[in-house]
Amino acid sequence: MEQQVMDEQVYHIPALLPQVLEGLDIKPDGTYVDVTLGGGGHTRAILERLGADGHLYSMDQDMDAIVRAGSDPRLTVVHGNFKYLKNFMRYYGVEGVDGLLADLGVSFHHFDDPERGFSFRWEGRLDMRMNRGGRLDAATLLETYSEQQLADMLYLYGELKSARRMASAIVKARAAEPIVTVEQLRRVIAPLINPRQEKKELAQVFQALRIEVNNEIEALKAMLSQALEVLRPGGRLVVITYHSLEDRLVKNFMKTGNLEGKLEKDFYGRVLSPLSVVNNKPIVADDDEVERNPRSRSAKLRIATKL
Repeated sequence: MEQQVMDEQVYHIPALLPQVLEGLDIKPDGTYVDVTLGGGGHTRAILERLGADGHLYSMDQDMDAIVRAGSDPRLTVVHGNFKYLKNFMRYYGVEGVDGLLADLGVSFHHFDDPERGFSFRWEGRLDMRMNRGGRLDAATLLETYSEQQLADMLYLYGELKSARRMASAIVKARAAEPIVTVEQLRRVIAPLINPRQEKKELAQVFQALRIEVNNEIEALKAMLSQALEVLRPGGRLVVITYHSLEDRLVKNFMKTGNLEGKLEKDFYGRVLSPLSVVNNKPIVADDDEVERNPRSRSAKLRIATKL
């Protein structure tokens, strides 16, 4: 009887797949965690390299990803946020893993589904929740955050120079009517968008909202800290980032072993870190991959080994 590994309809093209698999250094009988199941592309490829005694735990907080995952005796699908990584591993009795993958990008199906509100290309409610059971969606955020909170969010997570002016425009507009749809938000911020960089700046606005709605930076910090606890000595930590904020955090964590990025040295000046960086420079997609998968254009892959 054939094993059903994953739904054949893959709705997320895995970024940097050969490099990810090489970075994980997969042992056929090893134990691995893919904390970002998504469309299942990376999970499927990892399973293909595992033997009968190997096992993979694939996590996602989005039920869309969970229901598309198939069944395989070597696969355990976990519905939950990766910020609870350690608790889930303890629940399943996992004492240590040989590799952990985190692809921090958003799946194509999120951007292509107007009902999810992730993209400025479609009309629809401003939702952006990865977990549809979450209480805060983007429309509620725009209605309830103060002008200062909105400005901080747009500046920190969207890196927008016009963050303060955008926040002011949002607060003034919502006094007349709630901003609940993509089209409404676009109308409000349109005068503050540089026409020559319209797509880029709109993407930055939507990125900021998505990060805040899903508390992505705090979740990433929690996952990285817990990864150190669940990885076995010699285990690989493999992370794909897509914007400078998360890439800086991952880079500094892998270099120092702490979220502050504080480099500690011993008496002899040797760096004290529980991790050894495999690639000092991030691995990026070549032209061929970018042509096949435009999403990978901004992808940066970083790999470290637990000492």
